[in-house]
Amino acid sequence: MAGLASDGSNPDVSLLYDINGLAKAAPTWFDRVMEFVGEYGIMLALVLVALWCWWSVRRRGTPEDSATAVAGLIWAPLAAGIALLVNVPIRGFVERPRPFLDHEGLEVLVAGKTDYSFVSDHATMAMAIGVGLFVAHKRFGLAGIALALTEGFCRVYMGVHYPTDVVGGLALGTAVALLLAPVALALLTPLTSALARSPRAGRLVRSRRAPRGARHQTVDLPDPRAEAAGAGQSDLAA
Repeated sequence: MAGLASDGSNPDVSLLYDINGLAKAAPTWFDRVMEFVGEYGIMLALVLVALWCWWSVRRRGTPEDSATAVAGLIWAPLAAGIALLVNVPIRGFVERPRPFLDHEGLEVLVAGKTDYSFVSDHATMAMAIGVGLFVAHKRFGLAGIALALTEGFCRVYMGVHYPTDVVGGLALGTAVALLLAPVALALLTPLTSALARSPRAGRLVRSRRAPRGARHQTVDLPDPRAEAAGAGQSDLAA
């Protein structure tokens, strides 16, 4: 299965050359920027988005909302780690070489990549974090998913992955983060709720400046049987 994209007429290879061709036409300084962004920058941006999300959810909504959102934030990096572990046997089974090993004329921005190409670890991890953020907070999650898509483009631009490597990574990260989210939240939410009740560690889940959520109040509904019995007694008394 190493020859998944060895044919030059393959659309996967054609798209690889089209996107990587942008690196050849771009100035050297821009390629250096893309190299940093694709290798480290997107991941750093995802960390910053996660911290911003955490700061926001601590100060808004009800305490229950904060506990659930923080549980989702904890799940995001856990999902990325699980997705990377799932990718290990996939890479070993497919054994797809890096594109620059089979195709000449590529502008490779990062040297020293000797492991297999399918699926992209960077795309997998970025999308798992992005979808995990979406579970915690939709608006921040959309920003994380957009960053993950940008990560995928950068990996092809850098000449270290085929487009299908990226698509596979995005799909794998999404699947792990979404399919396991119900179980993860069922386990993590009670922990964050208990943490929120802690006098000191509770600040990690709920800010002291956050407004207290409206508590549910029990409404006493009238019992029709009691009303009927009371009406009967009134009639007898009359």
